[in-house]
Amino acid sequence: MKTAICPGSFDPITLGHLNIIRRTANIFDEVVVLVMSNASKKNPMFTIEERIDMVERVVSRFDNVKVKHYGGLLADFAKEYNWPIIVKGLRAGTDFESEFQMAQVNKIINPNFETMFLTSSEKYTFISSSVVKEIAAYGADLKELVPREIIKDIEAKARLGRK
Repeated sequence: MKTAICPGSFDPITLGHLNIIRRTANIFDEVVVLVMSNASKKNPMFTIEERIDMVERVVSRFDNVKVKHYGGLLADFAKEYNWPIIVKGLRAGTDFESEFQMAQVNKIINPNFETMFLTSSEKYTFISSSVVKEIAAYGADLKELVPREIIKDIEAKARLGRK
């Protein structure tokens, strides 16, 4: 059975993330959506537990997708579970630069590690978790940006931030 890992901080998960997960689920027997803590991303909107909960609700529509959390290095997680295939979404050329660099570092840590890139569907190239948080802070409509299952979660957090 071929398993792929779709890692991310998912703060919050977007329709762009979901598109990559769905397409990965169509290619692989099993997909592990790995909700990661990212030390470089300060002040997350959601706790790790909230992000895991939101991702689980969103991906429950897929039979071959499960959610896990890991606080360490992605390459170590892949090695621990013997799941050496990582799938990352690319929105633009700038994504490729940073993701390619990370793929090379991961390959040094774990030589069996393979990173595959899926380009975003055109309608999702502008969506990022940062954009979602910015738009939510102003109370704008999120239905074209995030899965419907989590809109209320984001709106509630954004309201707290505006007080």
